Amino acid sequence: MLHAPDFLGYESAIHMAKDHPELVTKSLSLKKVGNEIVTIVGGREIHPINVRVGGFYKAPAKAALKALGEKLRAVRPIAAELLTVAGGLTFPDFAPDYEFVSLRHPDEYPLCEGRLVSSRGLDIAVSEYENHFVEEHVEHANALHSRKKSGGIYLVGPAARYALNFDRFPKHIQEAAFAAGLGPVERNPFKSIVIRSVETLWAIDEALRIIDAYEPPSAPFVDVPPRAASGAGISEAPRGILYHRYRIGADGLIQEAKIVPPTSQNQKQVEDDLRAFVEARFDMPLDKLTWQCEQAVRNYDPCISCATHAVRVRIERD
Repeated sequence: MLHAPDFLGYESAIHMAKDHPELVTKSLSLKKVGNEIVTIVGGREIHPINVRVGGFYKAPAKAALKALGEKLRAVRPIAAELLTVAGGLTFPDFAPDYEFVSLRHPDEYPLCEGRLVSSRGLDIAVSEYENHFVEEHVEHANALHSRKKSGGIYLVGPAARYALNFDRFPKHIQEAAFAAGLGPVERNPFKSIVIRSVETLWAIDEALRIIDAYEPPSAPFVDVPPRAASGAGISEAPRGILYHRYRIGADGLIQEAKIVPPTSQNQKQVEDDLRAFVEARFDMPLDKLTWQCEQAVRNYDPCISCATHAVRVRIERD
């Protein structure tokens, strides 16, 4: 919905709907079922309110999940079709030598458990994150930029998650990825739309597995008495790893919090990629180069698609 218009020459899915109504309608139907998952589990579509310390305020009803399962089965063929569509797009020739960083679970595709690993040998517990990574202010921006303490920049997100955990996909998902034109590792950031489509297909199957095995718990949460403590965690958001660390007092109130979103972790790599991408395309017409730069930013974060229209490309020639 947010990324495909770039490849097809449209400003947005709304503009694309005139020429490709069936594609947009199918995308909306898939998005609608995703919203229903969040509503049933989280209490509302946006910014869920059902999660609490120790579990959930209310456990989903089995009947509600059964009905959701029927809708997921109905849209699964759409997800498979959209993966084929994504794989058939045309991608610029661009493949930096990234250091990928993501969670890696012992036996499943990672979401919120596992160790933090990289394609260059990093393998640490989540609690060690701040021993290896740091955020810093840079002169040219207000946003914090993350880097490895050893000095290197790195990439988080779908390409990293996919490359470091391809073997954790079920065989039929691996085969679907191959059929869409992917290999087990993809360094072209423009192909992130294809990888996200693979992950969507896997997520539908995973949701169905959970629904089919679901039995309501005797209680939706366990009591967690307040005590002074600190803890850290990492989850794989669609854009990449999201690091949280909290220090809590004996009264249960948060005394210190640190959150490092994937956007700040990718910021240095995005800027490096833009430099390299533009340097190889100086002869491209300015309007087309600007469009492709905006598209390049959305490779890492399609959710900020409107913000990337602030990109201004200026070429100074001697």
